[in-house]
Amino acid sequence: MSEPGVPGQFTATLERDQPETGPRRMILNMGPQHPSTHGVLRLLIELDGETITHCEPDIGYLHTGIEKECEVKTYQQAVTLTDRVDYLAPLSNNLAYCLAVEKLLQLEIPPQAQWMRVMLAEFTRLNSHLVWLATHAIDIGAMSVFLYCFREREEILRIFEMFSGQRMMTSYFRIGGLALEPPRGWYQRVKKFIDIFPSRVDEYENLLTANPIWIGRTKGVGFISLEDMLDLGVTGPMLRAAGLKIDARKDRPYSSYDKFDFEVPTRTANDVYARYQVRIEELRQSAKIIRQAMEGMPSGPWKADDPHVVLPDREKMKTQMEALIYHFKIVTEGFRVPEGEVYHVIESPRGELGYYVVSDGTATPYRVHMRTPSFGNLQAVPTMVEGILIADVIASIGSMDFVLGDTDR
Repeated sequence: MSEPGVPGQFTATLERDQPETGPRRMILNMGPQHPSTHGVLRLLIELDGETITHCEPDIGYLHTGIEKECEVKTYQQAVTLTDRVDYLAPLSNNLAYCLAVEKLLQLEIPPQAQWMRVMLAEFTRLNSHLVWLATHAIDIGAMSVFLYCFREREEILRIFEMFSGQRMMTSYFRIGGLALEPPRGWYQRVKKFIDIFPSRVDEYENLLTANPIWIGRTKGVGFISLEDMLDLGVTGPMLRAAGLKIDARKDRPYSSYDKFDFEVPTRTANDVYARYQVRIEELRQSAKIIRQAMEGMPSGPWKADDPHVVLPDREKMKTQMEALIYHFKIVTEGFRVPEGEVYHVIESPRGELGYYVVSDGTATPYRVHMRTPSFGNLQAVPTMVEGILIADVIASIGSMDFVLGDTDR
């Protein structure tokens, strides 16, 4: 068999030395610019007719060096790098990193900051799932859903902008609490959105859930056994669609998630349709969490009281020389973190997200490593698609909801 073409080109080669009655095998490069791969991914696919006999994912096209770059930034500066790991869930990465560093610092976070983190982390889940549903539907041919989902996503981005001044890479969670005090009018803005959002989820379901074309393209497609997923390191909605009720927010609660009432949705069909159902229900559960956080938000400070780590209030800087000095030292030199190492896990929209942070006692991390869900999930692509028809590849890999920035780092 001839070798595949140069990466980035769509090539096709045939075994021409076989008799016409024998098997006809073809090698296709899908990507790295295919619009349905939700990032820059190349799939090297071998076909026997229309059936996939072999698949090799080729990653690395979005490698940024973020993990290495964290080693030359102060701990606070590195927060802005975590935003860019998963560009659909920046606040989830902010949260995992901050929780890891705060554990090393043994820093107590005020209740209001914890609840605000929960609320905005769930908004991030909504944002991510809406982009997934919009792009997954348009990949399969349901074009209208894209416009519906982005209608709600736009309002979520406006809420992020209201809190942080930035629509996407907010860097709003900081070591010690939040970057800024929650703005005036946030309660009314969030309430207006969360009151109407459940009816919008109903609209998505009216368009898709009982749609015979959608059912035909998703039911029974993209099966992979639970045992294979566990062996390959798959996490998140993929596992829950196979019946495994596992979610870090319930199993290892963090940032006050143990104070919230919500369910972990599961299905058992373990196909593209089941993963769609799980994420649709997660939209409803996240809205439920946001409402609880909004209505039960504790009063009090929004950042920890530690002048060596947390920037002082700007009003204090105008009247207190000590506050001005601390501000200058934290901004220019950073703060030292006690020697040690920690691994902290949260539940991102894609699955289990873990941050491993090593401190050598200086103001910059010795090592920061992200155990990202997209990397683990992507390993299951060959097992999932080998043996299925080429027509089902996009629906299958789309149901995994991986982000290539989250894979490559």
